[in-house]
Amino acid sequence: MRLNCSRGIGIRLAGLTLIAALGGALRSQASDWARWRGPEGTGISSEKGWKPQALAAGKIKWKASLGKGHSCLSVAGNRLYTMGNPGGSDIVYCLDSETGKEIWKHSYPCDQGNFEGPRSTPVVDGDCVYSLSREGHAFCLEAATGKVKWQKNLIKDFGAANITWGFASSPVIVDKAVVYNARASGLALDKLTGEKIWESGGGQSGYASAVRFSLKGKDSLAFFSFKDVIVVDALTGEKQMSHPWQTQYDVNAADPVFFDGKLFITSGYEHGCTLLDLSGKNVKQVWENQNLRGHFASPIYLDGHLYGVDGNTGQGQLRCLEAKSGKVKWTHKGGFENLMIASGMILAIDKNGTLVTGDANPNVFKEAAKATVLNAKAKNWTAPVLANGFIYCRNSDGDLVCVDVH
Repeated sequence: MRLNCSRGIGIRLAGLTLIAALGGALRSQASDWARWRGPEGTGISSEKGWKPQALAAGKIKWKASLGKGHSCLSVAGNRLYTMGNPGGSDIVYCLDSETGKEIWKHSYPCDQGNFEGPRSTPVVDGDCVYSLSREGHAFCLEAATGKVKWQKNLIKDFGAANITWGFASSPVIVDKAVVYNARASGLALDKLTGEKIWESGGGQSGYASAVRFSLKGKDSLAFFSFKDVIVVDALTGEKQMSHPWQTQYDVNAADPVFFDGKLFITSGYEHGCTLLDLSGKNVKQVWENQNLRGHFASPIYLDGHLYGVDGNTGQGQLRCLEAKSGKVKWTHKGGFENLMIASGMILAIDKNGTLVTGDANPNVFKEAAKATVLNAKAKNWTAPVLANGFIYCRNSDGDLVCVDVH
């Protein structure tokens, strides 16, 4: 009898061990999204194990109200960081990513401005979180408490010129520096002190965030300014090369995309897109066309193809291009606004607040599941974020929802 009891305990312990191991395996498939455009800044999540079919149920786990803005979300562990402006003040929020409960918030005076509220996304780096307002307020906050470690104003302290609709790019961490798309081609501050490391010449920036990559053995950054794309040495800010790209209203807002020694850029207002070869001494244009006119949704490169939103806000269609030629592979209509990719699946949001998912297949796009999660009356411009089994979406009114896709 004692033997049978011990055997039963052994079986239960083995079962618990197996469950724990499986739980650990499932958790290991989850992935944080601690910066704008995810871990590599590509718009692609490495997360596996989430269930696209669960989206069809539209299971809203929690909701929160942030105030006006288009700031995206950064998720590190069980904490979510974002921004909003309820009226007259920006707020940097830290919420519990599983419950939506407020952990802390930091506010400061800032006008809502045109296209109201902040567009920049907080970036988490170790025990710090970095944010930027439309008026150039740059903060380094303690990630656990929201305590201010340092603060600067890019306009007043470093002579940056604001742009028509206010700063919109997100900070990018480069080793010991935090880099902003400000001045002609970037401004780098010491991430621990806020002191200047390097700055580019005078001039206006674009709305896109800096993109980091390795070029000819050098750590490089691409900045989309208001009239060109400029590549600089990431450690010194020294200009390496540039290519003119002037868009109506000076709106260069979609992040450049780097792959295989090439840089892809796109803009809306019927401008189009181009692929630039950066492997030589000077920039060489591979092709240019109007097959992807990306207003502000940053495109995504995957396995030889580019996926993005073609057309200005409210009129966007999902589109896939062959990267080497710029030829259209497929188009999926539906008033789309923004997108990301996870586990080979496109996750896109449309103007009505409907999330749509389907395979990132270069031959055809087929919807696998969809659910309306946000109000169609607000602007649903912000890219969805998948992190640790949840999809987070917000709109211009500041409605934030968490959708469970475990």
